[in-house]
Amino acid sequence: MKNVHLALHVNGEAREVSFAPQATLLEVLRENLDLTGTKHGCELGECGACAVLIDGKALLSCLTLGIECKGREILTIEGVAGDSSQLHPLQAAFADLGGAQCGYCTPAMILTAKELLDRNPEPTREQISEALAGNICRCTGYLQIVDAVERAATQLREASSAEAAS
Repeated sequence: MKNVHLALHVNGEAREVSFAPQATLLEVLRENLDLTGTKHGCELGECGACAVLIDGKALLSCLTLGIECKGREILTIEGVAGDSSQLHPLQAAFADLGGAQCGYCTPAMILTAKELLDRNPEPTREQISEALAGNICRCTGYLQIVDAVERAATQLREASSAEAAS
């Protein structure tokens, strides 16, 4: 079978890529674009380790064909901080509060939390837990993760208020 040649928009830039038509987005990101922050987990859509943002929505890259992403905006953990040399507030809060222990689930947790905060800047703890329910973590017991998302939400709101005031 012939490879598909596409320009995918990943982390804010167009990337030319060639891959097998049956390749999942997970495979394209890791094997063709060397973006290894997206993790292989169960490859059945059960664990959430492979979540990325596609057009701002957290989706499982192990269940999404690469070819389906033509014309869509893909954000991986490598692009979450944008052009900044600083960590995104979610990344910093996960590091500061122990939300990233072994780190395997962390990229998907951060991206899923980013989707939540982009849509709801003032989530309750229950809403945070509900949003992250599709992501399995075997290390933290989730308390530090929820704390990290709460802290990042506060920091992002404060930064937005300060920006609006200036």
